[in-house]
Amino acid sequence: MITVSLLVVSFTSETTITTIETQPYSEAIGSSFSLVNDTKAKVSIHTGSGFVSLNKGSKTSISCNTGKEVRWANKGKKGDVIFKIASKHCGKTIKLSEVIK
Repeated sequence: MITVSLLVVSFTSETTITTIETQPYSEAIGSSFSLVNDTKAKVSIHTGSGFVSLNKGSKTSISCNTGKEVRWANKGKKGDVIFKIASKHCGKTIKLSEVIK
């Protein structure tokens, strides 16, 4: 009788299924790109994850989160879109003058 009870309990146990939520942006693992300020002025930008101020000739590293937008920034507020991050940017050095619209 105990054996029958154990068999019944083992066949009626619940199975848990875990689902993984998809993210709206994809990220190449360990990938980033550099953005160089080759303009003649100091600029402030939002990299898609934070604000950065770039002096003339300086550069910053940006995570390669495809689909995110790099924007102008003014006093800690996001401005107009400069460009959207695409897989073609990953692992490269991008000049700001080449992506300004």
